[in-house]
Amino acid sequence: MDAICCPGCGEDEDLTGTRSGPPGDETITVTCGACSLVWERDLTPTCPTCYSTDVRTALRSIVDKSRGTQLSIQSMQTVHLCRTCDAEELAVWNQSNTPLRPTELPVEGD
Repeated sequence: MDAICCPGCGEDEDLTGTRSGPPGDETITVTCGACSLVWERDLTPTCPTCYSTDVRTALRSIVDKSRGTQLSIQSMQTVHLCRTCDAEELAVWNQSNTPLRPTELPVEGD
């Protein structure tokens, strides 16, 4: 998830948001509790590395131990892959169209 902070004062905790609009055309209006600035949050997916909006939506699996050491997919996470920064993962997604491997595996002892 992207970190959200107030463009006026930099506050990143005392923020409230209100979602409005129909699905697919939603907007989120954010209010800063520190300086009272109100702005509309940009919901356009962007690359966190290069800030490009030329990204493709893919799915990444989230796994957990289901029995002993056996790993099972517990859920899916929507990710946005940049054509430049995530070229290798995007190639895997384009070839297989199956969920990408998880970035984290359960830790021993869990």
